[in-house]
Order: sequence, then structure tokens, then C-alpha cells
Amino acid sequence: MSSSFTGSSPLAAYGWDDALEHEFTSHRAAGLIPARVAAVDRGLCDVVTENGPARASTGSAGSGSDPVAAPCTGDWAALRAGGPDGRPAVAALLPRRTAIVRSSSSRDSRGQVLAANVDTVAVAVSLAAPLDLGRIERLLALAWESGARPVVVLTKADRVPGAAGARAEVAAAAPGVDVVACSAATGEGVEAVRAVLSGTVVLVGPSGAGKSTLGNALLGAEALATGAVRDADGKGRHTTVRRQLLPLPGGGVLIDTPGLRGVGLFEASQGLERAFADVEELATGCRFGDCAHLSEPGCAVLEAVEDGTLPRRRLDSYRKLLRENAWAASRTDRRLRAEREDRTKAISRWQRQLYRERGRDR
Repeated sequence: MSSSFTGSSPLAAYGWDDALEHEFTSHRAAGLIPARVAAVDRGLCDVVTENGPARASTGSAGSGSDPVAAPCTGDWAALRAGGPDGRPAVAALLPRRTAIVRSSSSRDSRGQVLAANVDTVAVAVSLAAPLDLGRIERLLALAWESGARPVVVLTKADRVPGAAGARAEVAAAAPGVDVVACSAATGEGVEAVRAVLSGTVVLVGPSGAGKSTLGNALLGAEALATGAVRDADGKGRHTTVRRQLLPLPGGGVLIDTPGLRGVGLFEASQGLERAFADVEELATGCRFGDCAHLSEPGCAVLEAVEDGTLPRRRLDSYRKLLRENAWAASRTDRRLRAEREDRTKAISRWQRQLYRERGRDR
């Protein structure tokens, strides 16, 4: 399919491209239409189609037991017109290129997808509040694990006398990541932020970080609700109550997300390796390949802490997140084992019932 087709499609503004058109071939042959999920709530979703916006049922795609497989903001979907309730229904989801997955808030060892098919994860950090480097490292691990490219945006730069020191401090905790400071209120630095964003961009961070205000500055319109924050601690109310997807002027797509009170890691081993690339690089110089960087002789990581090359805080954060990720993985393994055992027992019960019925028929 030539690029002239996808370029002329109304969905091109939302990221539709030739590769997606190719993937959709069998769905078109089945009479389905492409759509991008803009928001999801209560078994329904707002979607954007070639004919404009629509309200659709999540259909069979949202009825499974695995929440990770359910439709979420950013998904590309195949819609079937005229579902049981008269609405179009999501018949299938196209394979996700990337997905931001955190541990579910119910702590049931399953993941929760925050956004799908994201190219850039913009971690919003307010300079009007004390820096929480541990939270930033956690969000960067989540972003790297998704397969998207993370950037850190320091917001509310007009609220502090100088952002250079904070930027350097964050950059030291974010190796390989662009760190940009801006003030959406004054417009200073917004173009610099725009320059490091590409494709589908998702804004993540706690309430009060200025995500929606930054989003409005990038959109060039007051499209996202904003609210005041408390002066005492810089925290704000959840003015964004659900994820939503909007096209950016000049190209690209923006996904705004509700403030994240807590972000649990979910199978994020590769993300941690990228977020702590400096620690991983130092570890290659350890005497033992399985060094835990606790008290082993010849530990290059501990030597870096001793000589000041690596901050002790950063090593402590690395250890904490590794423990959390290992714990989450073990819970997932236990759940999968339990589910396999349940299936085996169900098959055994069915077989016993079948044998009994056959015995009575003889």
C-alpha cells in the first residue's frame, strides 16, 4: 500500500501508517474498520475512525480475564459495525508496538496497561516541589520497559530561581535520557520540550506535576482540565480522571494520564537495566559475575560508591527496585502455577464425570 493512501487517511493524524495498513489487510477483508482508542471507561471506549469519532463497546476484546489484553488508550482496533447494543464493537486489537504496564492497583499480580503504541514517554517533574529522584528512576524504568523512549520534563521552571542545578541533578539519575526544563505558564522552554518529543507522546507523573498545563501548551489550546496545587507540598487533585488522546499541531499525538499516586513495577528487568545503565556498566568490572554489590570483595560498584563516582542513594534505589521487581515476578509465577493447577483439576473432574457417565451407559 503506498504512503499516499495512509497520508490521505484521516487516521494519519493519529499515527496510522503503511505498516498498520498492511497488518489490517485481513480485517478489512472481513468487513472491519480501523480505529484508534482514545479513552476507555466502563466497558465502552471513545475511538477515532476514518469517518470521525465514535463511541464503541469493548466487545469480546474486553471480556477476557487478563486486563493487560483489554483495550486501552492508544490501541489500534478493528471495529465491527452494529454490535448487540447498536454501537460498533471492538472485534480485535492490532499487536501493540509498545505498552506501558505497571502492577495493578489491586495487587493481584496482574499488570495494568497505562497506554499502548507510545513512542515517547514524557516524565513530568515539578520544580515547585522537592525532587524525588527515586520516583523519577521508577518512572524511567517503567518507560524503558515499555519499549518507548523516555524524556524528563522539569515543569514550573518559573517557580524556582534557577533550574540548571535541578536539571543536572536529574540528569545524573537519568543516564541516556533527555532532560528539559520549561514553564508552561510563561512559555519558556516549551519549544525545547516539543523538540525532544516525537510520535505518540504520553505524559506521566504525579498529580500536581503540571502534566495537563504542559499538554495544553503543546496542544496550543485549553483542551485539558487543570487545577491548583497545595503550596505546602506541591500536590494537586486529579483533574485528569481518565486517559485521553489528542492530535498535536504539526504532527504527533498526545496522551494525558491521571496523576499516579503509586507506580508498581511489573516484569521490568530490562527497564531497570536501562534506567540504571551506569550501575550495570560498573557491575561488568566486579570480580564475581553474580555479585550482589553488598559486601563482596572486588565489587566495582561498591568501589565507585566509596570513591564518590556513584551516589550511595542511587545504589540503594537500584537495590530497592530490583527487590520489588523480583517480588512481583514471583507473585506472577505463583499465580500462573495456580491457574495451571486449576485447569488441570478442571480437566480431571471433567474426565471423571465422563467415565462415570460412560459406565452408567453400559
